Amino acid sequence: MLWDEGGPALKARVPSPAVEDDVPRPFYLAIEGVIGVGKTALARLLQPRFQADLLLEVFEENPFLSDFYADRRRYAFQTQIFFLLSRYRQQQEIRRNDRPLIADYTFAKDRLFAHLNLTGDELATYERLHQALAEKVVLPDLVVYLQASLEVLMARIAARDRPYERGMDPAYIESLRQAYERHFATYHATPLLVINTDHLDFVRNPQDLAYIEGRIRTALSAAEVRERLVEEPVDSREAPLTPQRSLVAAFLALTEAVGVLGAALSADPTGDSQAFRQALARVRCSLARMEEVSGTGEFMPEEE
Repeated sequence: MLWDEGGPALKARVPSPAVEDDVPRPFYLAIEGVIGVGKTALARLLQPRFQADLLLEVFEENPFLSDFYADRRRYAFQTQIFFLLSRYRQQQEIRRNDRPLIADYTFAKDRLFAHLNLTGDELATYERLHQALAEKVVLPDLVVYLQASLEVLMARIAARDRPYERGMDPAYIESLRQAYERHFATYHATPLLVINTDHLDFVRNPQDLAYIEGRIRTALSAAEVRERLVEEPVDSREAPLTPQRSLVAAFLALTEAVGVLGAALSADPTGDSQAFRQALARVRCSLARMEEVSGTGEFMPEEE
């Protein structure tokens, strides 16, 4: 199991330790998921690996939070409005500079909680305020959605043992989990990477952390290529693909195939499963396609 490590959330950016290596290309990465999935723990673990600053959610300063967990209906509106304004204030601190930034939440998550906890006039009031603020929020370059089953989430919540989370209602966590699933099933605002963490322990297992880091680096590379592809001027929508655009498309297919292969290898480190063999074949096909498009033999897979 894994869980968010103890200690209060930091209020704003946490500067990364000084390192001698070259600073990676600046990016804004946001980690999302249900309460207890391990967002903050992963953000802190990735910080030195990406030489990034941190933006961690301020949740323990909410004076209504403990009362909300005791009586959600009575304290939902006060709790939600405090979170909305607090998260908006934090988001205004985001400025693009020469350092990567990793956050353990997105501004959009606030609306998920609001629709679970508010109704009627309270929800209408919230929606008007949220709409006005959301227009001024910077979107991430990549969102990483950490999935977990209800049983795993409840075990992680119990293990970290935050006082105000004791006695957490499993039905509430399940409704939140389903809300997250619905949200990301139709999410198109930014590039999205979905990682199921039921069988991952990136806090204690360096291999699991390295696996997630690799998936994120691949997704960030693909996102950057897509951004450049979109910015490339095209004479018309019916214009044929240029060799360069065809090669980029092949690269994007390869990054997706590598992600599937990594997931299969994480589930079966021996590489004996059918899923692993199918994923490996997909990678080989993608490499062959890149070789075909590029007109060189550099990417041709070796014969077995």
